[in-house]
Amino acid sequence: MTERDVLLNELAQGLRPMSQGIEWFDGLGPHAQSETLLFLRHHCIQARAVTEDGPEGIHRAGLRPTHTPAVLITRGPVNQQLGKIAGLTPLDERRKAFRLLVAVLAIADQRRRARYCSDGCGHWWHNLPAADCT
Repeated sequence: MTERDVLLNELAQGLRPMSQGIEWFDGLGPHAQSETLLFLRHHCIQARAVTEDGPEGIHRAGLRPTHTPAVLITRGPVNQQLGKIAGLTPLDERRKAFRLLVAVLAIADQRRRARYCSDGCGHWWHNLPAADCT
């Protein structure tokens, strides 16, 4: 587990405010931002994100339905659309993609936790302490 892994899971679980996540993401270079978006895409798929997670993800991310990542997530198979979202290159679109992918991860992982981990599990990311946000 890396610092990035912990931070992204803290964001998805609401243990860290999104404002800190955006500040961290904005501090990354273009290559690291792209890697982070691909990492988030991978984890959304592992958490079994489904197309129906799109509208709630848009809402949680605070995006308008006309924003490019919001349009993409509602059009077609979620695995393909998550890849397109992770591949967005303009900085403003990357920020929106970051917020949306974190929100979708939160939704999918919450569902996965309720279905498969409700009696406890060994996933390190399901046992994170509250973040020290001072």
